[in-house]
Amino acid sequence: MLSIIGSMLVLFVWEPIRIDLIAILIPVVLVILRPWTGVDGETAISGFANSATITIMAMFILSEGIQNSGVIQLLKDKIIKLTGSSEARQVGVISAISGSVAGFLNNTPVVAVFIPMVTDLGRTTKVSPSKLLIPLSYASTMGGVLTLIGTSINLIASDISSDLIGRPFRFFEFTPLGIVVLLTGVIYFSTIGRKILPDRVKPEDDLVHEYEMDLFMAQVVVEKDSPLIGKSVKESLSKSELDMDLIMITRNGDEFIEPLEAKQIKAGDQLIIRSDRETLRKLIGRQGLKIVPEDLAVKESQLQKPTQGRKLVETVITNGSIFANQTLAEINFANRYDCSILAIRRGSELSHYKLDEMELKPGDVLLMLVNEQTLRRLRNRRDIIVAREMEKEDYTQEKIPITLGIMFGVIFLAVFEIIPISISALGGVLAMVLTGCVNPAKMYEAVNWEIIILVAGLIPLGAAMEATGTAEFLAGHILNLTGNLPPIIILAIFYLFTALITNLVSNRASIVIMLPVAVDAAVRLGVEPFSFIMAVTFAASTAYLTPIGNQVHLMVYGPGNYEFSDFFKVGFPLQIILTFVITIGIALIWGV
Repeated sequence: MLSIIGSMLVLFVWEPIRIDLIAILIPVVLVILRPWTGVDGETAISGFANSATITIMAMFILSEGIQNSGVIQLLKDKIIKLTGSSEARQVGVISAISGSVAGFLNNTPVVAVFIPMVTDLGRTTKVSPSKLLIPLSYASTMGGVLTLIGTSINLIASDISSDLIGRPFRFFEFTPLGIVVLLTGVIYFSTIGRKILPDRVKPEDDLVHEYEMDLFMAQVVVEKDSPLIGKSVKESLSKSELDMDLIMITRNGDEFIEPLEAKQIKAGDQLIIRSDRETLRKLIGRQGLKIVPEDLAVKESQLQKPTQGRKLVETVITNGSIFANQTLAEINFANRYDCSILAIRRGSELSHYKLDEMELKPGDVLLMLVNEQTLRRLRNRRDIIVAREMEKEDYTQEKIPITLGIMFGVIFLAVFEIIPISISALGGVLAMVLTGCVNPAKMYEAVNWEIIILVAGLIPLGAAMEATGTAEFLAGHILNLTGNLPPIIILAIFYLFTALITNLVSNRASIVIMLPVAVDAAVRLGVEPFSFIMAVTFAASTAYLTPIGNQVHLMVYGPGNYEFSDFFKVGFPLQIILTFVITIGIALIWGV
């Protein structure tokens, strides 16, 4: 059993295949190795019928209804009024509001909505978005420990706790300590953390300069003797072996962007081309093109003209996106969306070469030149975020009272345990659809199926650990290493150890592995096992040393232009502070 756990952890860190496929592999392996795991077919697929899985799926759809209403967007004006141009107030208010909202909604859509809002706020007030985006993502995960539905981790932990000790979590079980954790984070980012945070993205409006495109774009004119004249873009430039892209054609005052393949090139056409200087020299020498003028770089104003429906935008590839782990050429991105990809930013690294051959990763930011129709299509996708604020025409603000009423009803039924939370959440989904708050055709698009599969695949692993005695074995070894330390110190060690695992693999994997071990350790010590369950649960949601532990950290990785080490620099002091705060809080509230 230990070899299965070890292999699974290696796969989650290495990720040779998608993590949801790794999760599917787990029940398959458990059944194949049944003589050693004791897991039959029914147990292996029990995660798909688990109440936690059902509730998580329903919460995605409920969050969609809230997001469609535009209620979160209404917070933007409030944030601007509350913060002004003060960086400290911006950090504090953004952390407090995003954390509070994430206590009741899935934090992924919360962060997705806040990214363009925060990016524009920073640039408008001349505050680097890098100062604001990590606080946004970290605070949203702290908000997850405010209520039972704040994060899928809580629902999984509640289900496992019910199986192990017969005690599920109450709806507001976390709230007293969750408020303290969120306040700690807000104070930290408003003071110490704000000074540690980098300002890698300069608060300027010129995306061409920010992405260093002035070094990789040029404007050329087609001369009368050019061999390109009369040919389509597709049969001439697109087939060139040189690494270049045609971005725009200007002809007699008219400007054309993608789709360009069918356009015939004519004498006098002005072309804006993406390439490096060496490639440009080769192109000009062969194709009868002339730089006009030689010393003038392409400006953003030449590309971006909102009055003509042409915009430069940044888009972020989300975790679980269908575009992840594929190249732009493989998905035919430019033709599919009638756009030009000018540059790709991965963390703090900018790429301008061979973009079609670059495999996209979650957190990548694409600088794109798009038209209004393309922008709308991208804005309506769930697996890509437009990282600049724009007005969305289809918000249904008249339904805000209905969506909030439905959400209140779901919470009310769960708090007073009138019906199980999985049933109240499903009832809420039905109400959202019947009242028109969620479009039935888009209901399934709202669900992050990668997370659903991941949860369902991991749940039988915890059962196998308990049934085979693996959890008891690991608990015994951990206690042998800790010697005769006081129980509260061992509690802190379990918190830190779980947080460290979460920083390397999925937080859902760490919770499933560590909860049975923590309970067995508590039983051996003769202390309250529920306290150890809470330590592991809080740790799985508050891991801040890398961007790996939670998908929302990857969502801000590219837009903030962060380096991997930035998360450690700002997260390490916070992790130590929270170790003390959470350990002492658990001891005071639930005992040790």
